[in-house]
Amino acid sequence: MQAKLSTMFQSLQVRNYRLFASGQLIKLIGVWMMFIAQDWLVLELSNNSATALGVVTACQFTPVLLLTLLSGRLADRYDKRVLLFVANAFWSLLALGMSVLVITDLVQLWHVFAFAALLGTANAVETPVRQAFVSELVGTSLLPNALSLNAAVFNSARIVGPAVAGLAIAAFDVGPVFLFTALSSIAPLVNVVRMRTSDLHRDALLPRDERASARVVDGLRYVWRRPDLLLPMAVMSVIGMSLFNFQLTLAALAKTVFHTGAASFGLFSTALAVGALGGALSGTGRRSRPSVWLVLGAAIACASFGTMVGLSSAYWLVVVLLVPTGFSMVFFAQAANQRIQMGVDAAFRGRVMALWVLVFLGTNPVGAPLIGWVAEHYGAGASIWMGGLISLAAAVVALTWQLRHSGARLRFRVLPMPRFYVTSTDC
Repeated sequence: MQAKLSTMFQSLQVRNYRLFASGQLIKLIGVWMMFIAQDWLVLELSNNSATALGVVTACQFTPVLLLTLLSGRLADRYDKRVLLFVANAFWSLLALGMSVLVITDLVQLWHVFAFAALLGTANAVETPVRQAFVSELVGTSLLPNALSLNAAVFNSARIVGPAVAGLAIAAFDVGPVFLFTALSSIAPLVNVVRMRTSDLHRDALLPRDERASARVVDGLRYVWRRPDLLLPMAVMSVIGMSLFNFQLTLAALAKTVFHTGAASFGLFSTALAVGALGGALSGTGRRSRPSVWLVLGAAIACASFGTMVGLSSAYWLVVVLLVPTGFSMVFFAQAANQRIQMGVDAAFRGRVMALWVLVFLGTNPVGAPLIGWVAEHYGAGASIWMGGLISLAAAVVALTWQLRHSGARLRFRVLPMPRFYVTSTDC
């Protein structure tokens, strides 16, 4: 057990990564608390409008759609450590301003929309830089482990944040939650400054003069010529747009379908995050690039469980199904992320990861208002199972294309344990 735990958390032995992960954990707990408080505040200010939830989600992610590719270019041209400090400082100031508005009871719905857009701008710069920076912290050999631990950190915060937020909102209202978010975002600023630049892995980067000429279009052409990178991004774009909107749909499900309070919304989010944490930790022992079959199988599982959540009419059954849904969501996203990062040249990592962030988060401005409209007119459950079926169709189409492209065959074996397998292993 000790050896297994040592392997699972191997990247934490690297000082720079340990500082990075601890700072992110503290900040993300506050961020997830803020997301819960923000959604609850929007429902209060809009008379329980799911469409308003969709709009605020779109405001939050539209900057990702517009700015992420440019941020990837910045990541390939400039010092990622400095960029992370600037983006996190901007986030901290914005969160502090929002907390003042909420605590003084001056907040209006348009304030929430505006701050969501500004916070999304900071996120659009920070996310691709942070994704690309991991390889500089630990090097190629520990990259799969570090990426899995990143997902574990994210989902640990996703467990703690919503649970604490639900209790805090019930006890103190939403104002103190926003204030805690502002204070927690200082942690990554301090830890970025404490990192040792001499320990960073930057040998594989382009020389400074070549980095200065890095263009966004070159990164797009690079991915277009690589089907092994393009396929997981295409599948993620559909699933991200149609199914990965649980921040919106679970709030509507708790309040409009089951007529429960903030604590129950927190329970839904926590159940999803518990499964997600398991999905993240399951990949910590991976040392090689995940196969395309693993990515597509996880996508099908994710879509199937998501569909079942939307079709469930019992409160307890939704809570139970959210656990495997969270597991398969993160297992799929993490496997796709590792397949992309371990297959990309270091010189293009910033721009490629920016494109990954774009399809992972940038599709929300398109999907969130539509999902919110469906939830308001046909019910929150319908918005979830419709998204699940769309995601399932996309995953099956991608699997069919990959089978034909590679000449492989999908088989089903009953004994000794029922399972699907592929007869070709060249992918």
